[in-house]
Amino acid sequence: MANKLNSALLDKVMTDMLTFAEGGTITKGGEELTGKKRNFVETIELQVTLKNYDPSREKRFSGTFKLPTLPRPNLKCCMLGNAAHCEQADRIGVNHMSVEDLKKLNKNKKLVKKLAKKYDFFLASDNMIKQIPRLLGPGLTKAGKFPTLLSSSDDMQEKIDEVKSTIKFQMKKVMCLNVAVGNVSLTKQQNIVNVQLAANFLASLLKKQWQNIGVIYIKSTMGPSMQIFF
Repeated sequence: MANKLNSALLDKVMTDMLTFAEGGTITKGGEELTGKKRNFVETIELQVTLKNYDPSREKRFSGTFKLPTLPRPNLKCCMLGNAAHCEQADRIGVNHMSVEDLKKLNKNKKLVKKLAKKYDFFLASDNMIKQIPRLLGPGLTKAGKFPTLLSSSDDMQEKIDEVKSTIKFQMKKVMCLNVAVGNVSLTKQQNIVNVQLAANFLASLLKKQWQNIGVIYIKSTMGPSMQIFF
């Protein structure tokens, strides 16, 4: 599918965004804005507003896509694992919990909620994943964090990186979608490629593709939002 984003505009916007994040001065709408270098890595988010789309009548869409470069390397993972997987998690510095640890939570809703809040995503061994609802109740599912399966032949670090670089577009009842597609520590080109691929993938999920997209902005955590599609 053809890419409808203007490459020259995207290049300029991304240059400005990274300059602003480094504490440089940019011009936006005829006004000079000076950024500030933050003591954390700012995430770059794609913000999309749809048009000619009625969420109450049309089929809701949902899709996941793996970006070539990790947009959010700092996402926290917890391995719900068998003995071998817990040992492997230990070796690569990933937090882990065994069946015994999960039993100690005693299906307590508050404790399960706390666990879901503490981590961004979970992996689970194949022999554990079936037991999760029985051990924890529906808490992780409700939080949208039901574990991703890690089979015995999978490489744990690879699987973690795969989950970290996978984005999800899901249509709810509103016409706006936000998704993290990059960060200010990546190169300009890495961010541009991630933005283009994410926008193309979203268009591919829509009935009328690009005709269903009204506007697209990109925004770093502390920076101004900048329009890349009109």
